Amino acid sequence: MLDNRQRIVSGLILASAGAIAFSGKAIIVKLSYRYGVDAVTVIMLRMLLALPFFIVMGFWSERQAHARANPLHRADWLRIVGLGFVGYYLSSYLDFLGLQYITASLERLILYLNPTLVVVLSWLLYKKPINAMRMVAMAVSYSGVLLVFAHELTLAGDNVVLGGALVFASALSYAFYLMLSGQWVQRIGSIRLVGWATSVACVCCIAQFVVLRPLAAALVQPEVWQLAALNAVACTVAPVLMVMLAIERIGAGLTAQTGMIGPMATIGMGVIFLGEPLNVWIGVGTALVLGGVFIVSKYGAK
Repeated sequence: MLDNRQRIVSGLILASAGAIAFSGKAIIVKLSYRYGVDAVTVIMLRMLLALPFFIVMGFWSERQAHARANPLHRADWLRIVGLGFVGYYLSSYLDFLGLQYITASLERLILYLNPTLVVVLSWLLYKKPINAMRMVAMAVSYSGVLLVFAHELTLAGDNVVLGGALVFASALSYAFYLMLSGQWVQRIGSIRLVGWATSVACVCCIAQFVVLRPLAAALVQPEVWQLAALNAVACTVAPVLMVMLAIERIGAGLTAQTGMIGPMATIGMGVIFLGEPLNVWIGVGTALVLGGVFIVSKYGAK
């Protein structure tokens, strides 16, 4: 058994490692595009290789749940399918599409607007009030994204608008997932929910490829398969488990705040592996986004 100090330290390490691993996804996707493959193929390969891990996760958690006499009902399965489609399939696909047009750094900053989107959706759908401090925090975060967005627009042209819109739609889709899953996670269980919902998303991505592409399109270069395997294991399955273990040790609030290391990791990896620029605009924009998210997370926890 871990004592309190060991739990906190191990939780912080797991949360940091999970955030960095998640951030590597964008880098691997951008590297894959250099071999001439498209978003439909890249996401199919990633989910195809990740699917066995999530099926095992689902069956393992199912056995644990049945031992506690907590079986899934028809309504639960419908919720899982819906969450898998919206939260993992749709969000991931839109994100991969957007990465064809914008840098990994801007993509990560847009995705980090998730906490603010959850606040806005809660206000729109459930009439939860937004206090003045949260409004200020959101304004700070969005100003950071707009700063980096405007700078990239002058360098890369109108494709940045399309890419930014696709990634923002991805963030919005995932915000819906966070809101809905928060209502059902206690009933279903976190590992069981992630295992089965992500399995649904994997099947959707594979089916999408079968419908939209000839099977010969899967005959890609070995380097693309290697990148897909790295993406599936190191940037998909492993961080999901690490973040779950971190939440178990230090709670969701502290895990989310520790995860703010993610954009910094993406920027660093983008500079090292993709040759993306590192300038004052990205630095200031990142500081604004993280500052706003920190305030929203802090007040959200309270």
